[in-house]
Amino acid sequence: MSSDNQLANKSQAWSALFSEPMSDLVKRYTASVDFDKRLWLADITGSLAHAEMLTAQGILSAEDHAAIQRGMAQIRSEIEAGTFEWKLDLEDVHLNIEARLTELVGIAGKRLHTGRSRNDQVATDVRLWLRSEIDELTKLLTGLQVALVDVAEKNAEVILPGFTHLQVAQPVAFGHHLLAYVEMFARDAERMTDLRRRVNRLPLGAAALAGTSYPLERERVARTLGMEGVCQNSLDAVSDRDFAIEFTSAATLVMVHISRMSEELILWMSQSFGFIDLADRFCTGSSIMPQKKNPDVPELARGKTGRVVGHLMGLITLMKGQPLAYNKDNQEDKEPLFDTVDTLRDTLRIFAEMMGGLTVKPEAMERAALRGYATATDLADYLVKKGLAFRDAHEIVAHAVKTAIGTGVDLSQLPLAELQKFDARIEADVFEVLSLRGSLNARNILGGTAPVQVRAQVARHRERLSA
Repeated sequence: MSSDNQLANKSQAWSALFSEPMSDLVKRYTASVDFDKRLWLADITGSLAHAEMLTAQGILSAEDHAAIQRGMAQIRSEIEAGTFEWKLDLEDVHLNIEARLTELVGIAGKRLHTGRSRNDQVATDVRLWLRSEIDELTKLLTGLQVALVDVAEKNAEVILPGFTHLQVAQPVAFGHHLLAYVEMFARDAERMTDLRRRVNRLPLGAAALAGTSYPLERERVARTLGMEGVCQNSLDAVSDRDFAIEFTSAATLVMVHISRMSEELILWMSQSFGFIDLADRFCTGSSIMPQKKNPDVPELARGKTGRVVGHLMGLITLMKGQPLAYNKDNQEDKEPLFDTVDTLRDTLRIFAEMMGGLTVKPEAMERAALRGYATATDLADYLVKKGLAFRDAHEIVAHAVKTAIGTGVDLSQLPLAELQKFDARIEADVFEVLSLRGSLNARNILGGTAPVQVRAQVARHRERLSA
């Protein structure tokens, strides 16, 4: 091998075995530093915990430990200042940091890798990074819930047509409708909290796949890093990416909930509905139609949901055919995971702000509720309370609705005499039952849409979210 090739190959951690350098094409194809450098803080944090344990175990000298701490502090300063030179030749974040550490502190930098492999190192870094991101995302989920609760409280009395099959079904409080999404995002936050426990386990010490002959105290590293335990099988520790799949699955559910809400915001803002308006800063116009105000943020979130779903499918497919233990395939876990986190973080932030600027149009909502005979079930319930079986009451009300449709009026606009033709037990008190407000107030049951229940749920959510 020429001296030039020998110099080029020194950058690789495995270079002594090889007789020729990696080609530039392969170097570009296999390098991950362009995207995995975001793991730099987790890499430094994990390395410092590893060095502290090596020192405590007598594997690393106090002098080497001090040098490593000093060098890592400088590397951190360089990265934060933007002066750190990331090198493609060094392939990934780990080798870049290790090479710079060795430049700064000499042989102590080379001793840091004692008792570990890049296999367990990268698994640790991703877990540390993801743990931090989960904490931030959980806070953002709380922020979105608070924004929705605020709007719900202001609209506890506003009547919205509730839909099934996108047909007017029964009147509901707009606040009640929004609290349905709060319930969804509350479950999302629970899932994030639950999966964090499984993310927060330490692979370090598994080395390449079989553990190590050095007397490592893995539990000490776990305690230093605030982890809840260690991965118990070295083969599983380095090859497991369940935690990434589980996170992406939870993130996909969040985005599905965002997408459902987006679909409603888009419908509600259209001229056909006209129930709400979004602040101008969340919309765009048309390049050709000057009258247009397009709900771009909800539309884009609806589209980005497909992107996150795709990342979940990609990660599952990535893992399905891998034998134990670590394989280079696993380098492909990071970009979908990183993009999922970025997409979810940005979406939650913008939706919390957007909901805070929502303009509600109660009159349009109420007019729409009146168009769909939304109190028909209330009339059936009224007749049941008069002694009819529900199925018989259902049939009677169907005939009444048919008559109302034929005359172009709401049920509440039919004269009492006309209503009594369908059943003589109908009396003047039926008109309170047939009113939208009466229908709303009648559903005063836990989980129901009555304004008093909406306010009770708002109070429950506020207490939960402030805990």
